[in-house]
Amino acid sequence: MRLNEIRDNEGAAKARKRVGRGIGSGTGKTSAKGQKGQKSRSGVSLLGFEGGQMPLYRRLPKRGFNNPFEKDFAELTTGKLQKAIDAGRVDAKGTLTAAELVAAGVVRKSKDGVRLLNKGELSAKVTLDIAHASKGAIAAIEKAGGSVTVAEKKARPEGKGRKRDRLSAERKARYEAARAGEIVSVDPEEEE
Repeated sequence: MRLNEIRDNEGAAKARKRVGRGIGSGTGKTSAKGQKGQKSRSGVSLLGFEGGQMPLYRRLPKRGFNNPFEKDFAELTTGKLQKAIDAGRVDAKGTLTAAELVAAGVVRKSKDGVRLLNKGELSAKVTLDIAHASKGAIAAIEKAGGSVTVAEKKARPEGKGRKRDRLSAERKARYEAARAGEIVSVDPEEEE
């Protein structure tokens, strides 16, 4: 090998596009930028501009919202649970947890655990320890001889919540009386 033979590997370096080098090159004269005017210059964003009329993204109505407090549960029906037990994917003898159900491929992995819904027949006696279950699903499990342990809801901190919850006992009683249509006398000292 000689110094004058040293070169990059095939395809390692891509030659730049040579523009403005005569009309025979295919990219001459206007350098592949079209004609004159605004669109021939860089940094122009005309997408979405409709000549001053109300653009489409503003003509269409806004709908819905993203709830930041929405729970992400993996949903499991009683019928799907019975199919998994019949197929031998889960063992109905022990206590079934969300981790075991995910490992068996019965439910997807979720942020807030598993929610059991009453849809389909359940005949197996199972014990479940999950995040949430509907009343119908709990009744179906108990009817089959099983049990469901649902994760406890976190208690609301003191002083948080609706305004009516923060009212003093006296003001709350007055509020209830006013709602019932009773006339409540106001203490003159309290007014001052």
